[in-house]
Amino acid sequence: MKAAKILLLLLSLGGGLAATQQQRPAKRLPNIIFIVADDLGYGDLSCYGQQRYQTPHIDQLATEGMKFTQAYAGTAVCSPSRSSFFTGQHTGHTPVRGNLPVKPEGQYPLPDSSMTIPKLLRQAGYATGCFGKWGLGSVGNSGDPLNQGIDEFFGYTNQTLAHNYYPYYLWHNREKVLLPENRGARSGTYAPDLIQQKTLAFIEQHRAQPFALFVTTIIPHAELAAPPAYMRQAIGKYGLEKPYIGPDTSAPGFRKSGPYLSQPYPKAAVAATMRVLDDQVGQIMQKLRQLQLDENTLVIFTSDNGPSAEGGKDLTYFNSSGGLRGAKRDLYEGGIRVPFVVRWPGQVKARTVSPQLVAFWDLLPTFTELAGLKTPAHTDGLSLLPTLTGRGRQAQHPYLYWEFYEQGGSVAARLGQWKAVRLNMAAAPNGPIELYDLATDPGEKHNVAVQQPALVARFAEILTKEHVPSPAFQFQPKKAGDE
Repeated sequence: MKAAKILLLLLSLGGGLAATQQQRPAKRLPNIIFIVADDLGYGDLSCYGQQRYQTPHIDQLATEGMKFTQAYAGTAVCSPSRSSFFTGQHTGHTPVRGNLPVKPEGQYPLPDSSMTIPKLLRQAGYATGCFGKWGLGSVGNSGDPLNQGIDEFFGYTNQTLAHNYYPYYLWHNREKVLLPENRGARSGTYAPDLIQQKTLAFIEQHRAQPFALFVTTIIPHAELAAPPAYMRQAIGKYGLEKPYIGPDTSAPGFRKSGPYLSQPYPKAAVAATMRVLDDQVGQIMQKLRQLQLDENTLVIFTSDNGPSAEGGKDLTYFNSSGGLRGAKRDLYEGGIRVPFVVRWPGQVKARTVSPQLVAFWDLLPTFTELAGLKTPAHTDGLSLLPTLTGRGRQAQHPYLYWEFYEQGGSVAARLGQWKAVRLNMAAAPNGPIELYDLATDPGEKHNVAVQQPALVARFAEILTKEHVPSPAFQFQPKKAGDE
């Protein structure tokens, strides 16, 4: 009898424990914030060596997380680099491979069949938002952000119009938001400020559920325009300035084709726009702390490609490529190697620096694994969670691959410490391959192809294998003015 009573007590306790376990809520999936700057070079952050100005809020992300020294964008220009990120495919496979304009507005769209990061994360219950520049299709076509898994979009669908910081309009989902205060050449509403307001509101609105937020800022792209308060703090700190002369602003609707405004203080404007960007990153982090979300949010900061000299920016003065060869539109390191900082408290160890090779197409499998989803077979990427968390073995790429379609066309690949570049693809698709040893020559100054014939032959196989022809994107012959 006594034994029976003990048995009943144990069963009762077990039932109560089971009930408690059933009532305990499942741990919430982490939020994801992916911040991608526009034309930010490897040397454009103070945590990566910038000496002309400071980026304290972004530096704080690096201090509290992991800084990567060998991270790569999708390619050397905007739209295909973003396509590479969103689809998890390199530019020999991804649907959008160049900045190809389409009528009436925008760029060549992602097709309906694209399996994008936002589409996948929505399957796991994430709210998805994109604020800034899209460049992968226009309102109403297959590349419309709302057709590619984005719940809320605010900003520029057309990357050409995103050249301007004081545009005539922006898009909120499928509603055109007119900005009459910017009519003509007026500078009434600074678009990055308006976009930032919507970004912070999205975090507030979705604080009770997992969210994936893609902050695709236009800063520091070419126009070099910052609000007066920021400019006043920078003017006079950079010596004698050579003004940048833009188009005639008296022409009606001069901003409709994306030209850059004149800027009498281009160096000061670079520092001022970078301070705007850094402050906005700080505001995002402050919002997360206010809502007690920062401990459960993975934040990544990076850039879509290397730095641009358009609009009057002096890349040499700012050492924007960080000592690497080339800039935007180059497949040399300066055009594709980018800053990449990850903060995730309790998961990513603070104050760490990683030499792990990272490419934009790695983010899709990273996010799907984080969300508990099956990673699609189409991706060229590898999950970075082992590197980020220190748990498990990090898989390694056999090689990385890039394409660029303009200026005669070029392709590149990286195999271990070795980097290969082939130029003039339109004229000579089987032309000579340049070879560089990045371990001893990160600036790609010494072409050692003649000394390494076996490696050159291996790279020739890779460059041929990874290029899957696209009817929409052909390597473009060089034009007058191409460097």
